[in-house]
Amino acid sequence: MKIMLYIVLIPAVAYLLLVASIYGFQRHLMYHTDTDILPPEQYNLHGFSEHFVGTPDGQTIQFWYHPAATGFPTILYYHGNAFTLGDRADIFSTLTDKGFGLLALSYRGYGKSTGSPTEQGLYIDARTAINYLTDTLNIPLNQTILYGESLGTGVAVQIATEYNVAGLVLQSPYTSVEARAKEIYYYVPVEALIIDKYYTINKISHVKAPLLLFHGELDNVIPIEHGKTVFAAATSPKDAIYFPSVGHNDFDNNVISDHVLHFADKYHLIAR
Repeated sequence: MKIMLYIVLIPAVAYLLLVASIYGFQRHLMYHTDTDILPPEQYNLHGFSEHFVGTPDGQTIQFWYHPAATGFPTILYYHGNAFTLGDRADIFSTLTDKGFGLLALSYRGYGKSTGSPTEQGLYIDARTAINYLTDTLNIPLNQTILYGESLGTGVAVQIATEYNVAGLVLQSPYTSVEARAKEIYYYVPVEALIIDKYYTINKISHVKAPLLLFHGELDNVIPIEHGKTVFAAATSPKDAIYFPSVGHNDFDNNVISDHVLHFADKYHLIAR
């Protein structure tokens, strides 16, 4: 009888410990923060300046900024869940070489920004960035394009529901972090455990700005079905480009930048 009890109890206790570990360490699993960052010029980013701005809840957020060429809009870049702004130097330089202005922020806990990442914290950082763009850099919303990458797509969509921006670009978006977590951790009750959910699918239809969406068909981090579902739920005008031989992190940044340039031209966001 005791043997049978142990046979039942040991797996049950092991499962409960697994669930407790996932719950307790979920933000460590979700946010892969990196604080090893150098000034922008060390990444061959010329014409960029570094700024630090306080948030309403007492954190200090790091920004990199490059002014736009005459007649071009400015891209507000919300990065993904890993690495630093320096690791995105290639996409930054290709976008600014096209003429776009660019303001990129390090979320709290990333780069030189203080604090620790949470869903609501990232929204605060994102609002701080767009307010800095409009109030300090004097760039109006109708000259601002939001660009969300991976985790940052959920942040960009949230901000696009709050601010009347000129355009929205989503690279490898998810329907929600909760939905993706269910696919990965199918053996635990994700709905009861997850704290930061990022419900993009519930918000995208409220975005009125033109949308450009990219997704790689070989993406095994955020499967392309997520991007296609988000795109279907979005309101027009909208454009999607699906790349057959691209995964999550291997986009050709020159190709991406050309598509963003065409998108801006198509919706008359560049004064020629």
